[in-house]
Amino acid sequence: MRPVTATDFAPLFSLAADPEVWTLHPRADRYQEEVFRAYFADGLASASALVAVCRATGTVAGWSRYSAQFVLPGEIEIGWTFLGRAYWGGACNGDMKRLMLTHAFQFVDHVILRIGEKNLRSRRAAEKIGARLTDRVQQDAGGGPMLLYSIARSDWR
Repeated sequence: MRPVTATDFAPLFSLAADPEVWTLHPRADRYQEEVFRAYFADGLASASALVAVCRATGTVAGWSRYSAQFVLPGEIEIGWTFLGRAYWGGACNGDMKRLMLTHAFQFVDHVILRIGEKNLRSRRAAEKIGARLTDRVQQDAGGGPMLLYSIARSDWR
């Protein structure tokens, strides 16, 4: 994982241009370049987006980021994550999240993952890393419910 730079747009968009990447996501249109460009610009401006690079090949696998936009005091969100389909089902997402969680727990007591209600793939991935579904629900800008999963520092292994 490393901080995203403007030069990461092309390799990230080459992964994001696959509509299948976004099918379960509340913003299923992010495969469109103009929509992805706004998503990328927002992440770049946040100064908290990270690019996942595959160690074996040196290629960009996807990205994730930290955000304090939708959280309570003592929390940080890890989210906005996507991976190219070649990296689904393997260790990449878990490795990314473990690195980010380990870093985050130096500063906060809880990490939140906001996941679209229908995004079963991401919900299962969150549960695999120890996140627990909370009773908190938020509305996505697109109108769909976002479920909040949480991992407490005290539960982190």
